[in-house]
Amino acid sequence: MRVPDDSLPLKPAPLNPGDQVVLISPAGPVAPEHVERGAALLREWGLSVTIGAHAYDRDGLVAGTDNDRLADLNTALADPAIRAVLCTRGGYGSQRIVGGIDTALVRRDPKIVLGFSDITALHLALWRGARLATLHGPALSLRTEPDPVTRAALRAALFDPTPVRVVAEPAEPTTAVTTSGCARGRLLGGNLAMLAATAGTPDAPDLAGAVLLLEDIAEPAYKVDRMVLQLERAGLLTDLAGVAVGQFTDCPAGHPSVPEVLADRLHRLGVPVLGGLPIGHGAVRVTVPLGTRAVLDADAGTLTVDPALRRP
Repeated sequence: MRVPDDSLPLKPAPLNPGDQVVLISPAGPVAPEHVERGAALLREWGLSVTIGAHAYDRDGLVAGTDNDRLADLNTALADPAIRAVLCTRGGYGSQRIVGGIDTALVRRDPKIVLGFSDITALHLALWRGARLATLHGPALSLRTEPDPVTRAALRAALFDPTPVRVVAEPAEPTTAVTTSGCARGRLLGGNLAMLAATAGTPDAPDLAGAVLLLEDIAEPAYKVDRMVLQLERAGLLTDLAGVAVGQFTDCPAGHPSVPEVLADRLHRLGVPVLGGLPIGHGAVRVTVPLGTRAVLDADAGTLTVDPALRRP
C-alpha cells in the first residue's frame, strides 16, 4: 500500500466552534458519567459532541466487541461531518482492531485523532497506513476536571495550528535521565509497553532520524528495562536522533529505580535525552503532536513540536 511522502505528514484542519466531534472507546470500557464530563468540556468550547454507538459497551477486557469498536472508528473516519475522533480512554484493546482500520478514509478526509496510553497502537497504525499526524493527549473520560495546564494545552492542540513547546518539570522523577545536546527529528512514539508490543508487527515504526517519545504507568524497573531492550534488539533504536522521556507514573519503588534503568538503557544510545516532560499519565498531561518535526533541547529543557494541524 502506498502512503504519502514521509517528509510531508497528512495534517487535519483545526477545529472551529460548531464543529462536530465524536467520542469513541477503541480500548477499555468506560463509565458514562466520566465521558459526559469530557463531553461537557468540549461543548463548553463550542463543539458539537456525539458518542460512538458502542462507546459504553463492555465485552470482557474491552469496550465492546472488536467488530463493534472497529465499526465505531471506521464510521467516524467515513463521516464528513465529523472533524475529530477523540478517544475516551486507553486501558487495553486498541491493538486488537488496528488491522481493520480503513486508512483510505483517512487519506481522503484526514481528521484529528486524540488519545494516549493504549491508543499508541492507533497512532502507530495511522502513521504507517496514512502518515497521519495525530495528537498524544489526555483521554476524554474524566474523573475530575482537568488542571488548567492540561486543559489549555488540549484546547490549543485542537484549535490552534502553532508549534507546541513543552518545558521539562524538575519535580518529575524522569528528569534524572536528562543528558545534554540538541536533536531534531520527527516526534514518534508514546506508551513504552505499546511500542514494545509492535516489534515484529507491521506497525513497528521506522525511527531512523526520529525523536522518540516514551511514557508509561505502573511498570516495575525490570519490565521497563526489558521493553527498552526489546526495542533495541529489534533494531528500532539504532538511528534515533534523540529521546523525549515523559512521565513514568505509579511505578513500584525499588533499586534500581525506573529512572535509573531508563538512564542506563538510553544513555548508551549516544543521543540527547530529555526527561521530566509533563507528558503521560501524571496529574499534568500536555498534549503533543505525533508525526511532525520536533526540536529537543536537553540543555534548555524544552521540546518544541510542529503542530499536527494544517493552517487554514
